Amino acid sequence: MSKLLNENQRIAVNHGEGPMLVLAGPGSGKTTVILCRLRRFLSENKNKGILVVTFTKAAATEMKERFGERGSDRILFATFHSLFFRILRRTYGYTSEKIIGEEEKSKVLQGILSEKNWSLNDPEEFISQFIMQASFMGNELLTPMEFIPEGMERDMFRQLHRAYESYKERHGKLDFDDMLIQCYELLMEDQKTLAFWQEKFPYIMVDEFQDINRVQYECLRLLAAPRNNLFVVGDDDQSIYGFRGSRPDFLLEFERQYPESQNVVLDINYRSSERILSLAGKVIDVNERRFGKELKGANGKGEKVSFFLAEDTTAEAEKVAEKIGSLLEDGIALNEIAVIYRTNLQGGAFARALYRRGIPYVMREGGGNIYDHWIAKDILAYLTLGESADADSALRRIINKPKRYISKEMLEDAEKMPYTLLRSFFVCPSLKKWQEESLENLQRDLIQIGKRNPYNGINYIRRVIGYDEYLEEYAAFRKSSGRAFLEIADEITEIAKKTMDVREFRGNLEEMSRQMQEQVREKNVINKGVTLSTMHGAKGLEFYAVFLPSLTEGVVPHERAMEGLEEERRLFYVALTRTKEKLCLSATRNRYGKETKPSRFLKEMGLDVDGLYIKKP
Repeated sequence: MSKLLNENQRIAVNHGEGPMLVLAGPGSGKTTVILCRLRRFLSENKNKGILVVTFTKAAATEMKERFGERGSDRILFATFHSLFFRILRRTYGYTSEKIIGEEEKSKVLQGILSEKNWSLNDPEEFISQFIMQASFMGNELLTPMEFIPEGMERDMFRQLHRAYESYKERHGKLDFDDMLIQCYELLMEDQKTLAFWQEKFPYIMVDEFQDINRVQYECLRLLAAPRNNLFVVGDDDQSIYGFRGSRPDFLLEFERQYPESQNVVLDINYRSSERILSLAGKVIDVNERRFGKELKGANGKGEKVSFFLAEDTTAEAEKVAEKIGSLLEDGIALNEIAVIYRTNLQGGAFARALYRRGIPYVMREGGGNIYDHWIAKDILAYLTLGESADADSALRRIINKPKRYISKEMLEDAEKMPYTLLRSFFVCPSLKKWQEESLENLQRDLIQIGKRNPYNGINYIRRVIGYDEYLEEYAAFRKSSGRAFLEIADEITEIAKKTMDVREFRGNLEEMSRQMQEQVREKNVINKGVTLSTMHGAKGLEFYAVFLPSLTEGVVPHERAMEGLEEERRLFYVALTRTKEKLCLSATRNRYGKETKPSRFLKEMGLDVDGLYIKKP
C-alpha cells in the first residue's frame, strides 16, 4: 500500500508519537491516510487502543467498513456523540432510553410553547430556531445569561430554555447537546474517569478537524493528555459550519497549543482538473486567516469552465435543466451530475425545471418545503378571498396581516353570528369607526385582487396591501431577518408567474409540496437522480459535472453573511472542488424583479463578466 502513497501521505502514515496536524485539501486522500496509518499501528503497536473520531455516523460506518474487521477489538470508530455517550454510560449507567430524540424534543417544546401566550406565525419554525441556538450555546460552553440568541427575543429564548431544562430534569432525560456538556464536566471533575479513558485510548485520530467546536475540542484535549498522541486531519479552507460553533481557529492554532507538533500538507488533488483547482485557488487565496497552500492536480488540465448569464432565476433554471439533458444524452449518469446552490430556497426553481423535463432529481436536504410555509398559506388565503370574500377560514388567517386591530374577542363575537365572517365584523356591537374603515379597505382590496391573475394579485398583496411591510415587522419582533421572509415571498411569487388562475396556482403549490415531502421520505436514496444540494450539504461529495448557479452579490456571498465573508469564500471553495471534470457557472441579470451585480468571487477567479450585464441596444 505504501507504494501507492505520495511522499506527504507517507510522512503522515509513518508519524509515530506526539501530536500531528495533517492539512488535507479536497480530494487529497485523507481517508486513505487515516486507514493506512491504522493498519501500520496494528502491526507495530500491540495491545494499544486507538480511537478514531469523525462527525457523522455515516462517515464512521464507512470508515469502519473500508478498514475491515481486523483489529476491531482495539480500534473504536466513533462520532463525538457516540464516544461521549459511551463515557457517560460507563460512569452513570445511562441507557439509550434516557436520550431524547429529535422528534420527541420537538414535541416537548411544542407542548411548552402551547402554554405560552406568544404571537407566532409558525411555532415549528420558532422551535427549529430555538434548537439551533440552544445547541450553539452549549457547543460554546456558554450559559443562557451569557448567550445572545439570533432570530428570537432573549427573554423568550431564556423562558423556553428554562422550561425545557426543567422537563428534562423531571423526567431524567438528556439530549445530544447534553452528552457533550456533561462529558466535558465529567472529564474536568473526575480524574479517575479521565485517567481510565486516557489509558484505554493512548492514540487518538480525528477526521474533519476543521469542523470541531469548543466543547468537542476541550474534551479531546483532556482525553489526549498527557501523551498528546493526537493525530488530526482537516482543512481550514473547508471550515463552513460557523452556525454550529465550528470554526477554523482550533486547527489554525493547533501548533501554538502543541508546539512540539509536526505537520504535513496533503497537496495533491486526485479529484478535480487543474483548471478547476486553479480557479478555486484564486478565490480561497483572498482569505487572510488561513494556512498558505497550493493544490496540485493529478488529473491533467481538464475542460474549460463555462459561464452563462440568464435574464432571471426561472430562465437560469431552465438553461441548467437543458444542459443537464444534454449531459444525459451524452451518457453521463444521473448521479454524476449536481446543481449546488447557496440556500435551500433556491432548490425549488431547479426542481421545477427538471420536473418539467422529466429528469429525476434528489434533494439532499429535503428541499425545505416553502410551498407549505405559512407565508405561502397567507398569500393563497388572500387570493382565495379575491375569488370569494365568503371564505371564512382564509379571512381568519389574514385578518391582521397586516395589522387591522381586529381583536381576539371581536373575532370570537363575529364567529357566533349567523353570517359570513366578513359581514359579521360589520355588525359587531364593539366595532369602532376606524376598524370599520380598515375592513372597508380590505373589501376594496379583495375586489382588486379578484380582477388580477395570481402573479399580479400577489404583487398587489405585497406592495399595495402592505404584506411585505408586515413580514418585516414580524421579523423585527422575532429578532430575525426580514430578508429571509421576503425571499420566501419572492419564490412564491415566482411560482405564480405563468399561472392563469388561483386554481392553477394552488395546484402548482400542492404539486411542489408533494414533491418536497417525497424527497424527505426518500432522503436516504442516492443514485436515483440529479443531485440538488446546498453548498453545505454537498461537502464530502464529488461529481463528474457540477452547476453553480446564481453567482450574484447577495446570494453568493449571501447578504446575511457579509460579516463572515471568509466563511462564505470557504463555502464557495467547497462547492467548486466537488467537481471532477465539468463545471458550469451562471448568474442572472435580475433576481425576483431586482437588478443584480455579479458575485465578487467571479472577479477573484479572474472572470470579467461585468460586460455581459450591459444590454445591447
